[in-house]
Amino acid sequence: MLLNGILTLLVSTSTALSVDPLVNLGYSQYAGTANSSDGVSSWLGIRFAAPPLGDLRWRAPQDPLQNNTVQNATEHGLLCLATGVAANDTATNEDCLFLDVYAPTNATTSSKLPVYFWIQGGGYNSNANANYRGDGLIMASGYNMVVVTFNYRVSLWGFLASNEVVANGDTNIGLLDQRKALEWVQKYISLFGGDPGHVVLGGASAGAGSIALHLTAYGGRDDGLFHAAVGESQAFPTQLTIPQSQYQYDRLVNETGCSKSSDTLACLRALNVTQIQSVNVEIPYPILGANATAARSTYGPVIDGGLVQDYLFNEFTWGSFIKVPVIFGDDTNEGTHFVPLTTANYSQMDSFIQAQFPGLTQAELNHINQLYPIDNQFPNTGLYFGAAADVFGEITLICPGEAIMDAYASYSAAGPGQWNYRYNVLDPSQAAAGLGVSHTVEIGALWGPEWVPGPPLPSYLTTNKGITPVLQGYWTSFVRSFNPNTFRAHGSPEWEQWGWDKRQRILFVTNATTMEVVPQNQTERCAYIDSIQASKVTQW
Repeated sequence: MLLNGILTLLVSTSTALSVDPLVNLGYSQYAGTANSSDGVSSWLGIRFAAPPLGDLRWRAPQDPLQNNTVQNATEHGLLCLATGVAANDTATNEDCLFLDVYAPTNATTSSKLPVYFWIQGGGYNSNANANYRGDGLIMASGYNMVVVTFNYRVSLWGFLASNEVVANGDTNIGLLDQRKALEWVQKYISLFGGDPGHVVLGGASAGAGSIALHLTAYGGRDDGLFHAAVGESQAFPTQLTIPQSQYQYDRLVNETGCSKSSDTLACLRALNVTQIQSVNVEIPYPILGANATAARSTYGPVIDGGLVQDYLFNEFTWGSFIKVPVIFGDDTNEGTHFVPLTTANYSQMDSFIQAQFPGLTQAELNHINQLYPIDNQFPNTGLYFGAAADVFGEITLICPGEAIMDAYASYSAAGPGQWNYRYNVLDPSQAAAGLGVSHTVEIGALWGPEWVPGPPLPSYLTTNKGITPVLQGYWTSFVRSFNPNTFRAHGSPEWEQWGWDKRQRILFVTNATTMEVVPQNQTERCAYIDSIQASKVTQW
């Protein structure tokens, strides 16, 4: 009887300590949902900053406003306004700085669970990986982690830069939004069962590129906001300085009629969203001429001498980055989603590549053409589509990832650890579309097909179903222990580290995952890509 009473007391005490769906953050209370069916609780649409409206346009995010009423935390917040999206789009809004938290329902305020902090991609011009649910990853971890997702300002709303913005605003505010969300985690995540001393960054594409920027932020200054990082398809787009970005501001001022104002920035801040969003489109770099192909990522992080102090390649080469455990990697056919399917010759290929990287000279493009011969593996495409996709994929994504790996191997030889991967799980529908194993195609498998918006790739529910537990095993192991091997799925091979002596990575293939060495011809191509630093623009 005594033993039963003790057990009853322990159970009731544990239950009492479990995080209540109603969480008091001080500035507001949020009523989330305790899901008994899968054991994961969620809090959706939490404000982590004040609405960035009016005079707060093009300024660093401010603390959330005080709101004494209980907020319903059962719906995602609206996404941030994107390039090329109509102002009346019902999914986006200027008031968009919201985050979601997912935690085991039985977590307590003293659980101190590892935190996975997910940064969306979207080329810095949209929130492209929105509203993913953390249930699948939490269950895969054995209910041993917390997941945080969030929105941040993108497009001209998050990355407008000019002399005027510097004088009376802030640059790179999309990145500052990300850091504001990280600061929120430091302050409040323990209330949901998370450990602010164990935060792992995650992200894809521009989200992984953002991770690289946080690793090198302020010259590699460690503000204690995170403790490890895993980036999928890290993007290194063209980086401009503030003077080089002035043309974007000048165009916006002219297109909105603010050029006649004595204070053009104040004029822009006074405009309604429709007036600005109606002219928010992709535009070409001025050095290429008005009739050039528009850049795929018109707006993005700029070198401002503060948060972003130099080109990413330089920061990693010089060792100006935070030395924490990292995973970076790519998909086999990174460029197929971006290149025009009809690319028929080197001239068209060069035109597309230079539109994204205007700093490339014709001599450099000629050398690149020699490095990338015709690739006929993709059906129903132009003769040079495959070669153009290979070029764009390696310049923008794959080679930067290998450069990060080399930097970590050089500066952290006896340190925290660095791992690289190549994802090569082919979905038949993607193959039929001529995309191969395309950019960030692994995300649906990693989070679990049922936990990401939209229909999953068919094979993730059938022939490629087995790749999900493998990916989730490595990722959740890394989140929990800073090592992908500690809690990896049973039967999965050991994921060996990347090193200068052995540039190796894990190759993800359904039912055949194994280690591989980077092919010598890819190493040689990336050596040239690294040497020319395509993301630099020095001509204007």
